[in-house]
Amino acid sequence: MTYLLALDQGTSSSRSILFNAKGTIVSMAQQEFRQIFPQPGWVEHDPRELWQSQWSTAQEVLNKAGITARDLAGVGITNQRETTIVWDRRTGEPIYNAIVWQDRRAEPVCRVLRDAGFGEQVQRTTGLVIDAYFSATKLQWILDSVPGACDAANRGELAFGTVDSWLLWKLTGGRVHATDVSNAARTMLFDIHRNCWDESLLELFKIPETLLPAVHPSASHFGDTDPKILGVSVPIGGIAGDQQSALFGQACFRPGLAKNTFGTGCFMLMHTGEQSLVSTNGLITTSTAQTDRVPTFALEGSVFVGGAVVQWLRDGLGVIDRSADVQALAESVPDNGGVIVVPAFTGLGAPYWRADARGAILGLTRGVTAAHIARAALESIAFQSAALLQAMSRDAVAAGGQAVQELRVDGGACVNDLLMQFQADLLGIPVVRPQVIETTALGAAWLAALGLGISGGTDALESQWLIERRFEPALSRDDASTRMAQWERAVGQLV
Repeated sequence: MTYLLALDQGTSSSRSILFNAKGTIVSMAQQEFRQIFPQPGWVEHDPRELWQSQWSTAQEVLNKAGITARDLAGVGITNQRETTIVWDRRTGEPIYNAIVWQDRRAEPVCRVLRDAGFGEQVQRTTGLVIDAYFSATKLQWILDSVPGACDAANRGELAFGTVDSWLLWKLTGGRVHATDVSNAARTMLFDIHRNCWDESLLELFKIPETLLPAVHPSASHFGDTDPKILGVSVPIGGIAGDQQSALFGQACFRPGLAKNTFGTGCFMLMHTGEQSLVSTNGLITTSTAQTDRVPTFALEGSVFVGGAVVQWLRDGLGVIDRSADVQALAESVPDNGGVIVVPAFTGLGAPYWRADARGAILGLTRGVTAAHIARAALESIAFQSAALLQAMSRDAVAAGGQAVQELRVDGGACVNDLLMQFQADLLGIPVVRPQVIETTALGAAWLAALGLGISGGTDALESQWLIERRFEPALSRDDASTRMAQWERAVGQLV
């Protein structure tokens, strides 16, 4: 049994990826599912579709490889974080749609909490800022808005989970209600220093503790799949939120190593070891994927709209037929023609944290074409990521460390050479793309191998991480500073 199955449940699709013992992809399957927008600023998924699409891709990936679940050494799970699901423990049915991490409906509650002065308590305990991005206020909204939910929760009849917990519940036939440290750390209810749920925050948000899953290290034997799911029982050995899983899959096991995932959003993490840095530059502190019970941390910055801006070009503006067409369109013009796109469709995340911001296209003239807008949209991903890395390096230096020396990249948009080169140009440091860019799934597979005792440890895993291409900066630092200043002026004009 030399294969590891990684279940990668993302914001726009569910994927399953089969790895061999060397960390090489054997087969892959992917299935998109509905995005539900009940009101402006609201984003939901049907939990049943999340599960069904994930299960279907797991079956498909085994069939493609010509193997059965008997050939699996274990399963790892990685997932979109913060997305909130509540279900009935008896029936296993969700009581409301999953409220997605992008959803902003709880912002008024967050504003009240910030104005009341709870920000320092929340940051000290959880490493997070008070924002609708995280799970606590989403969960609070469900309990307050679904008839009878609050009473049922108090009676212990309901279960809350981020997507990993939901998948684990379904995979084990409802026998296991658990999560890992990295996902728990995104709820705004978890003490990242003690690795446990925080009683004072549960009281603040009026969340009954009976709702919550058990919390384990990311590399653990969480349970075994119900034989009805895959045909045989397979151990589940690893769980991590997608960004911590990608940090692990990028072999960023030591302080100072950083990665950026170019997905629906962009998520940059820098490992800080056992030191939990408190950012003064708009970043958050979060738990890494942990292989034991010793807390380890990372600085993180989140861009709400990264690759999603390309989906907007495709589905909203109709200027491309496929997402893959964006590079050719952007390269058909020599520059952005003076256009700057700020894709604040759901506000701006780190380091700005402007929930009220909305998107804008600036610098329009009669000569601007769809190609200029496409190029500016691509560049917006790099601008937002550059702002994150600059903030991260300032925090690291202030704590006595070094600025980030290279940026490891992954995610669907990292295959875009134009974007990666522009990213290196803005940052002034190498951007490094590995041979296996599916590092989110790879991290889950590696964690499963460790959790089930079938890996030689992180040194052995690090030897499997291989570089495909290094993008060296080619833009002068003066020019890069000018471009960043133009971006910051554009952000400053948003209302």
